[in-house]
This record gives sequence, structure tokens and C-alpha cells, in this order.
Amino acid sequence: MKCWRLASVIALALSPLPGLAAVEPAVVATQTPPATSAPVAAESASRLPPALEAAPLPEVPVTARNGRDVFQSFLAGRADSGCAAEQSSPRWEQHFAHAPARMANEDDDVLPLFGYVVEELRQAGLPTEFALIPFVESGYRPGARNGSGPAGLWQFIATTARNHQVTVGKNYDGRLSAVDSTDAAVRYLKTLYGMFGGDWRLTIMAYNAGEYRLLQSLRRGGMNAQNAIPSKLPGLSPVTYAYVEKLHALACVLDKAQAEGSMMASLDRSVPILTEHTLPAGASLAQWARQRDLEPAMVGRLNPALAAKSTAAQHTLLAPTLDPLTAAAAESMPTLVTTVASQAEAEADDATPAPRTPANKRARNGKAVASRTHTVRSGESAWTIAKRYGVPVKTLLSRNGLKSGAVLKPGTVLAFDAKP
Repeated sequence: MKCWRLASVIALALSPLPGLAAVEPAVVATQTPPATSAPVAAESASRLPPALEAAPLPEVPVTARNGRDVFQSFLAGRADSGCAAEQSSPRWEQHFAHAPARMANEDDDVLPLFGYVVEELRQAGLPTEFALIPFVESGYRPGARNGSGPAGLWQFIATTARNHQVTVGKNYDGRLSAVDSTDAAVRYLKTLYGMFGGDWRLTIMAYNAGEYRLLQSLRRGGMNAQNAIPSKLPGLSPVTYAYVEKLHALACVLDKAQAEGSMMASLDRSVPILTEHTLPAGASLAQWARQRDLEPAMVGRLNPALAAKSTAAQHTLLAPTLDPLTAAAAESMPTLVTTVASQAEAEADDATPAPRTPANKRARNGKAVASRTHTVRSGESAWTIAKRYGVPVKTLLSRNGLKSGAVLKPGTVLAFDAKP
């Protein structure tokens, strides 16, 4: 045994060092211990085959991150760090003073959505100032609608949406999809950002006024993208000038809240990372969420384009990232496809007449008429509800003691007269 150890030491001493000539094979062979040696066998057993040693471990998706990391990612991606107080508008700072509180509110979807938009912009190589646009446009509500026509997180009008490959139809409005609308907005912003020399302020103005109108303004002012002064461009709407002021003021509001420390303390919590998933054709969004242990109401708020009813085509939805076990279990479950008949039944159930009591009956031409109810869903307006049930908007509002232009909150129960 001692002779074998001595031979091993000699073999080690004679082994080639980097940059030196290798020892003659014959010499090494004479010093190699027997193949049946116990130490060598133990060493061989502890090593994996080369193919297994090189194989990477499967990636486990991260399902959540700290809210402070979401905000830090926003700060790291900004084109202009800090807040130039002389350029900020006190009026617009006051207008957006609620933004930090909404980010801090765990019951609000703002912070997860904000994180999703920030990462989409960073992957596209764009400044994260653009992540403030949905604050200005919709208050970060995917189901927001404007009476004049714009809809969704980015408040596209139908024509603009279609021009950017967003489906706007009777059965599906892609403007209400956070995925479809954000994808279109990022593509458009990237085009404008390149067109206007990487100036985020000019890009914002072009986003609001249109690229051709901004190009005309630059020519009229004798400027180009490199020497333009956004506030002095001629011939643009006051709304366009104000757009830059709004985003700058909003950035200042967030900077000040961060400096105070109160907002950062409230962001110190786990925030789900939103990713894209596939909703099969004809499937129910609520059922999809329940199979994955997600809150159906929250998934519905994030996807108002799909929340009302099943669609005939497959669509992409936005929801929290799933851990592998939950995802695998959900994939193994059968997907219930909603047929046209069952969909009609579901819609009828939503408007099922309330129990017939004296309190919910009204007289019409001497006959008792039952009142029906509807529970407001995210993204719905008085106009869409009235159209669905074939009643005038004014009648629906007055029946429920609401004023014209009233904003309906999800969960509100509306009553209206059933048709005799």
C-alpha cells in the first residue's frame, strides 16, 4: 500500500503543467494505480457522465417580485433621471398626486400592470417615461372607456387601433386587451422614437398629435429632431404641449414620493409578475382562472376584452405567472368549451328576473312588470349595458337614480324594467 501511495505522488509530480510538454505515455502508464483500486472506484462513482454534467437545469419561472424592484426598474430605464422642478407644472402635480397611493394600494391592479408595461418598454429599448402614458390616458384601467370613442389602457380610438393591427369588432375589442394594446403601443412608440431622434418628449408629442403633424411643426419652426425645443414648436394643440407637462409632472410626483420614503415602504411587498397566457377558443375566462387557483375577479379586471363572454377564437390574456406544478395541473384538466347555446343561457342567467315582490314590480298599462337586475362588470358603461338589454340610456340611469355621465363601479347592481 505504501508503494502504491509513493507511485501516486511520483505520478502527480510528473503530470504536465500548463504550457509544459506532456510526460511520456509509457512513464505515466507505469505509475497508474490498478483499475480495481478502491479510491479510484469511489472517485468514478461520484462523477456524473459528461452529458449530464453539461446539461443545464430547467428554469423555474419567477412568479413574483418585490414592489420596490418594480419601481427601481422604472427608475433605471428613464431617459431623464430626477425631476427638474423648474419644468414641472404644479397644476399637473396636484392632478396626479394620487398616483403613489394607487401604486401602494394592494387591492389595486396598478403596480402589477405598471411592472408589465415597464418591462415591455425596456425589452424594446425604450425609455420608461412611456410607462406613465396609461396613467394619463386611462388611470391604468384596461377597461376604461371614453364617451367620445377611445378605449382601453392606452385609449386608442378604433381607427388608430386597426391601423396598428389591433382587432376591433363586435365580438372582440382588442383595445380592452392589455396585451394587444400594449404590444401595439410599444411598436408605435418605437417607430416614433426612431423617427424623432430618440427624443422622448418629441415622441410623446407625436404619439398625441400624430407624426405627420409634428413633422410639419418642426419644418414650420425651422427645427429638426436634434435641436427642437418641444415647448416652442408652432401650430400644435395645447393638449399636445400639455401632454409632455403631464408626464413630467407625474414623474416628479413619483420622485418626491420616493424621496419621502413613504411610498417605497408601502411598495415593500410581493407583487405578481404578469405574463401572457393562451385562452382556448370558447373557454370561459373565469373557469380558466379557477383551474389555476387565480382570483377570477382579478383576471377579469386585467382582461375586460375577454371577461364578458366566451369568444369564438383563441386569444392571449394577461395573468400572473404560474409555478410549474400549478401550470401542469391546469393543463391536465379538461377545458370546458362554451357553446352558443350555453353562452346564451349564461347571458340569460345574468339578467334573470329578481324574485317577484311588490318592491320590484312596476305597473305598465295596468299590468305588473318585473324589474330585472344587472351587476356591473369591469369595463362596462351605462351605454353598453343599456344597449345589451335594449333600453334607453336615460331610462336606465333615471331608473337607478344616476346622473348623465355617471361612472359605474364594478359590482354595482342596476335595476331596469323587463320587456313585457
